[in-house]
Amino acid sequence: MNQVQNVETLDPAFAKNQYIMWHVNQTYNRLIEFDENMNPQPSLAKSWKISTDRLTYTFILRDDVFFHDNEAFINGKGRKMVATDIVYSFERIIDEKTASSGAWIFNDRVDSVQPFVAINDSTFELHLLRPFNPMLGILSMQYCSIVPKEVVEKWGKDFRSHPCGTGPFVFQDWEEAVAVTYRKNENYWERDSDGNRLPYIDGIKFSQVDSKATEFLLFMQGDIDFMNSIDAVFKDQILSKKGELKEEFKSQFRLQKHAYLNVEYLGILQDETKSTEKILLNKKIRQAINYGFDRKKMITYIRNNIGIPANAGMIPISLKGYDSSLVKGYSYQPEKAKQLIDEVKRELGSIPTITLLSNDNYSDRCTFIASQLKEIGLDIKIEIMQPSLLREQMSNSNANFFWATWIADYPDAECYLTMFYGNNTAPPNYTRFKNAQYDQLYEQCLVESDEKRKIELFQAMDKIIIEEAPCVPLFYDEVMHFVQNRVQNFNTNSSNLIDLKRVKLE
Repeated sequence: MNQVQNVETLDPAFAKNQYIMWHVNQTYNRLIEFDENMNPQPSLAKSWKISTDRLTYTFILRDDVFFHDNEAFINGKGRKMVATDIVYSFERIIDEKTASSGAWIFNDRVDSVQPFVAINDSTFELHLLRPFNPMLGILSMQYCSIVPKEVVEKWGKDFRSHPCGTGPFVFQDWEEAVAVTYRKNENYWERDSDGNRLPYIDGIKFSQVDSKATEFLLFMQGDIDFMNSIDAVFKDQILSKKGELKEEFKSQFRLQKHAYLNVEYLGILQDETKSTEKILLNKKIRQAINYGFDRKKMITYIRNNIGIPANAGMIPISLKGYDSSLVKGYSYQPEKAKQLIDEVKRELGSIPTITLLSNDNYSDRCTFIASQLKEIGLDIKIEIMQPSLLREQMSNSNANFFWATWIADYPDAECYLTMFYGNNTAPPNYTRFKNAQYDQLYEQCLVESDEKRKIELFQAMDKIIIEEAPCVPLFYDEVMHFVQNRVQNFNTNSSNLIDLKRVKLE
């Protein structure tokens, strides 16, 4: 495999991006994991229960899990994992000395006195300050990987390059900016349905060639087995406009495409005290923008049909709460958009030019949207800036109209709905949207125990987002994986988390 961005660390406490997460997932396990259909499954915890007040989560741990061999252990032999390892791993995340980028997952959510408790070697308890329904999703995050205290303390800051977990692959070598290699964990605890010990393959090599063009050539030559997405320069070479692999390549490799928990959208600042483009505070204008361009056409011609038009709300496909038959978003209705614009012109006399901020990677779709909005009477000026500056502008309420993307941190619709909760600052509430009814529904969804009712709350919030239009949902993204035909059982889920323990090579 190859990664075009150099991995900064192999320490799960700093698993802040997909590149690091892919590595962490090879060497570590968590209490639970989510399957291809985004349902929670046992992992290190073989079962769990939640108290009636939903403040205590009790996990019964497997008793056949061992850490990888490491010189930090007695005689260098990996020892058995027990409940105190869970306590240590989670306390390490919230310890200020660790300075973990994942501290937010527990801060102001877990009990301030005794959040993590080892009842005995095989029983672990998590105590919350208040009910928080997405907690199982939180626990599936790479931040919550289980690490051994002895190894962390032996290596100190160098633990970043000496990972030791309970996962299917054992760290072997890291030549920074060149490659990271792993070998099969011969003592891995997980087995397939026939009783065969996983994983099947002998090892993994992640090369770190920082050019997507070079990566593409390596893949076409068969030097790497897998490629995640494709450089825009080459997409027309191997993909049809329908987003399918061209016939001449099917004998060599295949395209695997499925829903990805990533939503691209345009955000519209709703803070009256900070907005410098007051026209965007007019709901009719926001709705006209949503009606005024063809999402399907944009995806077909700019993304070779990779992605699904966001014609519902902000909750993406594959999450509970998405239902395009119940939650009806915006479709391309230019006449409706013109009608709304004419109504505003009658009220105000004229509509000023609106500036849309983006970074260079997404200028093509912004240009498309601006050209279609011009046809219905809206003049959109596109301003390109560096990604870091754009994020700073969004965080400081200096971006009135901006391109953005939101990748789910955990597989729960709440992860998207929190973006519009009025008591949240930015991130995640970059639009500064505040709506009393919405906020009440959001607070209810965090504590609602009935699954059906919780989903109804999700959908009610999504309908408010559609009506008030603090954003313009563009599309629900799709994962695009190119896999050599010799690779079998290559599976991921909509979090785009690479799991190689069942992969076979022909």
